[in-house]
Amino acid sequence: MLQKYDPRNAHIKIWVGTGLVSRQDARVSVFDSVVQGGDAVWEGLRIYNGYVFMLEQHIDRMIESAHALAFAAVPSRDTIKNAIFATLETNGMRDESHIRLTLTRGEKITSGMDPRLNQAGCTLIVLAEWKPPVYDNTTGIRLITSAIRRNNPQFLDSKIHHNNLLNNILAKIEANVAGADDALMLDINGFVAETNATNLFMIKKGTLYTPFADACLPGITRKLVIDMATELSIPVKEKNLSLTEFYNADEVFTTGTMGELTPVQEIDGRIISNKSTIALLPKLREHFVTKIPVFGVKLPF
Repeated sequence: MLQKYDPRNAHIKIWVGTGLVSRQDARVSVFDSVVQGGDAVWEGLRIYNGYVFMLEQHIDRMIESAHALAFAAVPSRDTIKNAIFATLETNGMRDESHIRLTLTRGEKITSGMDPRLNQAGCTLIVLAEWKPPVYDNTTGIRLITSAIRRNNPQFLDSKIHHNNLLNNILAKIEANVAGADDALMLDINGFVAETNATNLFMIKKGTLYTPFADACLPGITRKLVIDMATELSIPVKEKNLSLTEFYNADEVFTTGTMGELTPVQEIDGRIISNKSTIALLPKLREHFVTKIPVFGVKLPF
């Protein structure tokens, strides 16, 4: 499951700092906090038929993450939105596109860990690419369980959507070595948390289950799925879930901006039965499509 290069991205314009530059010239200073210590926050945004899906919710999370990390001189919502719209318009992107939105603590006056060295304000990066969903939603994906535990609030709270992704990358390396698509990650107590890239849901006897958002990111698509289940009168419960429960689920699927709602076919060599006669995932995926104009912000061009 390696993402492919799209030649349309060869000449894209990228917003860095205060304006647009070519792909070849898009760079930050070696003194920037994201280089010095991975000190940044980020969001993923998907563009559907002229709408930026869940834009307001993603900006909310970015600003809250920046506040939790005590960033100074955070750009206003309007500044962030205008940079996004300008980037998309310049690149002619209204559909089938994805944005990696990054906000770093900014450039330091000299190298070092101390945030007081950051005196130039934040650096905003809007990287928009032609990019389809990362997973094949028709065939589904295979997972293996990683030996790397997901961070919990004792160490680095997953509710801060930060750029320090080494925890996830180490798990992804294990999945690559095992020939799987992604890695399932457990919390410190051995319960299922999420994958290295997405949230997880399972269905058993008509009820939708998902892990507590303790060691996992309480994802925006995750919340939408919970809300959609309520609208569709599907019982939904958050609880501690073990691997055994996932192995024996009727359906398992992942959620996230990059992958939407994707079925899981196998975990650690155990085939997910998909024996449910109700088939709730297709209903949820159909309902998801109807939410794009409801929760999307229409592009002004």
